[in-house]
Amino acid sequence: MKKLILITVLLFGSISMAQEPNLTNDYKLVEKKVIEWRREIHQNPELSNREFKTAEKIAAHLNSLGIAVQTGVAHTGVVGILKGNQPGKVVALRADIDALPVTERNNLEFKSTVSSEFLGEQVGVMHACGHDTHTAILMGVAEVLSKNKDKIKGTVKFIFQPAEEGAPPGEEGGALLMV
Repeated sequence: MKKLILITVLLFGSISMAQEPNLTNDYKLVEKKVIEWRREIHQNPELSNREFKTAEKIAAHLNSLGIAVQTGVAHTGVVGILKGNQPGKVVALRADIDALPVTERNNLEFKSTVSSEFLGEQVGVMHACGHDTHTAILMGVAEVLSKNKDKIKGTVKFIFQPAEEGAPPGEEGGALLMV
C-alpha cells in the first residue's frame, strides 16, 4: 500500500495538479481491494504471452472506472488512458503482468497451485518477482486517479505489460511490442 501512495504522490507532482487533492479517503477505500486483487492474481498466475485472464480482469476494472481501454497490445497487454479535465503532459505508469515457470513452495492460503506447459514440460507457475503486486497497485492507482480526474492536468497512461520475463521461444513479446 505504501507503494500505491508513493506512486500516486509522484504522479500528481509530475502532471501538475490544479489543486492539492485530499486523497486519504480514496487510499483507504482502495487498500483492501488492492490486497484482494494481489492475492487473486498471485493465486492465478499466467506465463508470458498467456496472461489472458489477468488481462481480462485488468480491462474490466479499467472499463468500470470509465478509463479508455486498449486490449491485445503486444498479444495480451492492456493500456488504459485517463484524460484529465485540463490539458497537460502525458505520464505513463507501467506494471508487468506475467509469472514464472516456478513451483510455489509455501503455505500461504493464496499460494499458486497452477501448472502449465513450458518448453515441453509441465511446470508450476507463480508470481516470484512481484508482478502480482505491481499489477494490483497499478489497478489501485487507476481507481484513485479516476476519482480525481477533475484535478488532473494532462493524460495518464496505465500500461500493463505482458511477457516481461521474456516471450516463449519462437514468439515475440514484452516491452518492444508494447511500444
